Amino acid sequence: MLTTFYIVGTIFFVVCVVLILIILIQKGRGGGLASAFGGGGAQQAFGSKTGDVLTWATSVIFGLFLILAVSLNLLANAVHHEADPNRSAPVSTDMPSAGTPSDTNPSTEPPSTQPPSTEPPSQQPASQQPASLAPIPATPTAAPTTQPE
Repeated sequence: MLTTFYIVGTIFFVVCVVLILIILIQKGRGGGLASAFGGGGAQQAFGSKTGDVLTWATSVIFGLFLILAVSLNLLANAVHHEADPNRSAPVSTDMPSAGTPSDTNPSTEPPSTQPPSTEPPSQQPASQQPASLAPIPATPTAAPTTQPE
């Protein structure tokens, strides 16, 4: 299967290069790339119906390009499945909604339904309180000064 993938991939590459060259040879509004380099010989080689021949060749090669692209995609999927046969379906990346416990993480607990406590935090000195409960020191502000009269 892998050798078939490489053979079809090589043929696909060659068809891509030929398609690019055929399109560049064609005469467009500006005269085409062939006439830009002085290569008007393609029109003489095929006769007066050069546009028809190149249009027909482009259509045929484009059809071959599409067929090879689809078959290369199918072969790539088959090679990928052959390399990892245990993979059955893509993994879901859905995130659980906020506030709901996740089924995959048993350590999460549902939110408490009790109202928050109105008691002040413990009145221990700041050095003995955990860092998360330590009071934030107030920033010094300039106190209003009163002048004696």
